[in-house]
Amino acid sequence: MTAKQDFPKYERLCKENDIQALFSKGEGFSVYPFRVIMKFRHDTQRPVTVRLLVSVSKKRFHHAFKRNRVKRLMREAWRKNKAPLYEICQQNNISLDVALVYTATVIHSYDEMFNKTKKAVHEIVKRHGKSATLRPQ
Repeated sequence: MTAKQDFPKYERLCKENDIQALFSKGEGFSVYPFRVIMKFRHDTQRPVTVRLLVSVSKKRFHHAFKRNRVKRLMREAWRKNKAPLYEICQQNNISLDVALVYTATVIHSYDEMFNKTKKAVHEIVKRHGKSATLRPQ
């Protein structure tokens, strides 16, 4: 089954408690121009989802229209590249929270963001494989 290429509301990480848990207990890595923080959830009460938080610093982009442009590009690249994460999560019956923090000081092209997002998704899949072998079943 292929994942839909949409980005509905339930795939957005919005609740403050969930965001705090992600940043305090999640693990992170960098794929320039992103800092990626991820946390797998083994919650049997909620359906399997991959939720995303997009962050662009006001310190790096003072004007809101530039921050909004970067966030739009990031969300679009994520929407096109999220399918492998959904497959992993469906197979293992787990959920995933991801924060993409934009660390660059210039606005990169959509093609570059697309490729870097794809690289970040594959890194998350690879790291899940490592954590699955360490986790007792």
